[in-house]
Amino acid sequence: MEGDSNRRRREVETRVLDKVGEVTTAIKSAKHVDQVICALHSLASLLFPLDSSLLSGILDQHYREEVLSIKAPSANERGDWWQAFYRGPGFSTLARILLLDVASDWLACFPLSARKYVYDTFFVNGPAAEVVQTLIPCLQQDGSDGIDVNAVHSNTERLVVLCLIENNGVLQIAGKFDNSCQSEDSADDCHKGTLSRVAQLVASIPDKARLRAPTSLSSHSFFKQITIQLLSGAEERDSTQSDKATTFNKFEIDGTLRFTGEIFSRICRRGSSDVLLSEVVPRVLRHVRGFSLSSNDAALSDLIQSNPGSEVWLKLMQAIKDPYAVERMSEQLLHQLAIERVSDTEAYWTLWLLFNRIFNHQMSIRSLFVDKFLLWKVFPVCCLRWILQFAIFEFPPDADPLSKDHDIQGFFDTVQRLAAVWSKKEFVQSTPMEQQAYVTAAVGLCLEKMSKEDLDKTKDVMHSILQGVSCRLESPTDLVRKMASCVAFMLSKVIDPTNPLYLDESCTGDTIDWEFGLTTPVKGTLSTSTFTDKDLKETKTSMTSVPKEDPNCKLKDEIDNNVKSRKKISEFKSIDPDEIIDPATLNYESVSDQDDDNASEDSDCSSDSLQPYDLSDDDNDLKIKFSQLVDVAGALRKSDDADGVERALDIVEKLVRASPDELTHVTSDLVRTLIQVRCSDLAVEGEEESAEEKRQSALVALLVTCPFESLDTLSKLLYSPNVDVSQRIMILDVMTEAAQELANSKVMKPKHQTRAIISTISETQPWFLPSSIGPPGAGTWKEVSETGTGTLLNWSNCYERELPSKSGQIKRGKTRRWSLKSENMQESQVEWSQNKFPLYAAAFMLPAMQGFDKKRHGVDLLGRDFIVLGKLIHMLGICIKCASLHPEASAMAPALLDMLRSSEVCHHKEAYVRRAVLFAASCVLVALHPSYIASSLTEGNLELSNGLEWVRTWALNVVDSDTDKECYMMAMSCLQLHAQMALQTSRALESSPEITIKTKGISLPSNRSKGTIKLPYLNAEY
Repeated sequence: MEGDSNRRRREVETRVLDKVGEVTTAIKSAKHVDQVICALHSLASLLFPLDSSLLSGILDQHYREEVLSIKAPSANERGDWWQAFYRGPGFSTLARILLLDVASDWLACFPLSARKYVYDTFFVNGPAAEVVQTLIPCLQQDGSDGIDVNAVHSNTERLVVLCLIENNGVLQIAGKFDNSCQSEDSADDCHKGTLSRVAQLVASIPDKARLRAPTSLSSHSFFKQITIQLLSGAEERDSTQSDKATTFNKFEIDGTLRFTGEIFSRICRRGSSDVLLSEVVPRVLRHVRGFSLSSNDAALSDLIQSNPGSEVWLKLMQAIKDPYAVERMSEQLLHQLAIERVSDTEAYWTLWLLFNRIFNHQMSIRSLFVDKFLLWKVFPVCCLRWILQFAIFEFPPDADPLSKDHDIQGFFDTVQRLAAVWSKKEFVQSTPMEQQAYVTAAVGLCLEKMSKEDLDKTKDVMHSILQGVSCRLESPTDLVRKMASCVAFMLSKVIDPTNPLYLDESCTGDTIDWEFGLTTPVKGTLSTSTFTDKDLKETKTSMTSVPKEDPNCKLKDEIDNNVKSRKKISEFKSIDPDEIIDPATLNYESVSDQDDDNASEDSDCSSDSLQPYDLSDDDNDLKIKFSQLVDVAGALRKSDDADGVERALDIVEKLVRASPDELTHVTSDLVRTLIQVRCSDLAVEGEEESAEEKRQSALVALLVTCPFESLDTLSKLLYSPNVDVSQRIMILDVMTEAAQELANSKVMKPKHQTRAIISTISETQPWFLPSSIGPPGAGTWKEVSETGTGTLLNWSNCYERELPSKSGQIKRGKTRRWSLKSENMQESQVEWSQNKFPLYAAAFMLPAMQGFDKKRHGVDLLGRDFIVLGKLIHMLGICIKCASLHPEASAMAPALLDMLRSSEVCHHKEAYVRRAVLFAASCVLVALHPSYIASSLTEGNLELSNGLEWVRTWALNVVDSDTDKECYMMAMSCLQLHAQMALQTSRALESSPEITIKTKGISLPSNRSKGTIKLPYLNAEY
């Protein structure tokens, strides 16, 4: 019996091949489209239940009779033919003819009904897996055989849409693998290769489709459609099995789910995990919300596992064998849940439904959640809570942790690992700010779940946390210090809930914002001045928090106020130029004015009044009014007289701005005294900041009025072991503000009055007006009407004008103001900006750059005192910028670049210092004049050219390898400035004629080519 069946099958296969050969020959030799249709119909009628009358209306009479005369086979015979055609070589042979020859030559002439019943039917009614393996390679068919490639590609894309999307071909392929391989062994033996190959072909369709292909073949649309097919089919299959008494094997994965996992893996590999999860998440949430989530933990987990509808979700992640795809799906799942704003309980049971089985049995998945998602990735804080709840705490958010027998030792190990990483100084120095905030939040959320007894059971958690807090409190970044204060607050609540430790004003409530304000993106572009605005200016001399106002605006306002105050002093009214003015009265103008105003009131009071006098103002009269800078310096040195120090700080800036004769003699002593005075100890509580501002304003005034004397003292104090870090930072801040004020100084100059060089003899007014000749100051002629003449018509025009008064004439009721200068003198003058800083640039920069890398007693700029080093580099950058386009900038630039090139500086472990180096390098690029750079290259100045080339290469290295985001953005800005500088230098070189050099007898040195400046995106060097 079996032999007869095999012999019959071989006979059918032979007949099918013969028929395919006949059809192929007929198509090759056809002269008319009806011949092709009849040939295809003769084979289609043997494979499919086809009604021949549907084609009779589109064919000629001769071919119509031929089609209607074909006898249809029985259902059994048709089934045998179908099996032999698609399981053997018949389909692949005919498909090549249909997809290449017929599509290129005849398909455009097919009527729609003929294309549907005798052409498309071979692909639509065939097994989807074999059809896919035949169709997909034709998407990249070339034109080597002389075929119409565009027609072939267009027809193939149409068939792909028809078979896989409109007829749910992907779902048919998945059904083909159902129950074909029930275990791992059988899958490896028979179907694993075919399953993987078909999944690869299906997922590659968007990559192989043309740009002009239908939109349904785009990656987003195509992956969305096939995901819907697979998930809908899986859910429908589970619902059909819910009524059957089926025993589910939690580790058994059928072929359909395996094929689904292969497709999902390749979708994730192609970067469309968001499209995939946008369909998965709503279905999983709908399934989770179908349960009563307020039930007992164990009862709810058993209920979910026993529900037949949960099988597809319990096994979905198990069916995905690609670790990368699992990681991408897990990340996207967390982000999608955050977008959906689900509750903590819903998020927990969603993660439990998808990952519970593989989390407990696969170490790679456990490591993904416990290590990678906590230490290497960055998620929103809500996602971090869900990760900790599922992978670390291992109980729902609404469950009592004490009633849950979870792995408490695993929780302790995770906390220990997080605290160890968080406490390392290298982690603070080299990790991006977002990741630091994320790990900080993980440590804080774990501490929220711990008690004093739990903390005692851990080994080094407390020591690691204290070490991390201490390390972060030394950081110049306010956000890093805030992280330390939040973790310290949580640790103190674990140790003693009734006595929490507040290191920052932001930690005032019981709850902490673990996002630290990083969730809202900052809009705007980053320029080279961002470093000044955001980082360097936030470290004040005696403050631990960053002021909220813009430091640059504040600095500008202070400079403007100082300039205005000096202007007021210069405009002090005095009738007698030889009158001696008491400088002490400069601070008490308001007091004298009030006394004058109250004099009239006192005169009206009765002398015999019995009202007692108010003697409270006598104390103010007894206070010494400082009028000499020597007395001010003496008062500042009396640390036991807080009131005297306060009054001295109030008057010292105004006295310095008045520039008395004694200023040059007491400048050094006054600078040293102002640096050493302790305003925070002497000022009234709450007014320390005001006292510090007055001290810094006085120091800035000294630097502006007596630069050389002040700088000589400050340079010695900068590296002196007798000052602390806060005083060094204050010195650098003062030097920075003084340099900017000197660069922005303004003077009054007379406005240039333009006058006509050539005077016209003839008058420009009309001929009928009287002559404009007259005394100086005469007005213009105006026409007036004559009244009272009694005539209706005036045969002449009358004109009048105003004449100036004569020298002896006095008008009644008028007051005439006499002055040697014009009344509009201020209007005839204009403010001119005059940069006074270049004269003092060397005094500002050279002493500060000497010995910065030497380690002395109490001074370690390259190590412990990196904040001072960053401030120093920033101050030098401001100085070189204030001397922009001046010869002094060209003279100081090589020395500054040599300092920045030091490996201890440019490769410093702290991002704060690297940002300062990038800022200073950008300032050098802005300050240098292109003509000077061109002349340096011409003269063979290798020091400058090598320094500029180092700026470019180092900035590129920062862009490629630096982990700090601010450093990356500043390096990009630095590269842009370097490109602009190089372009301007190249233009300067091209505009300098060689003939001029030769006529002067100057020959170019042979080493000119050694100095090179590379232009980006251009194959040229100068």
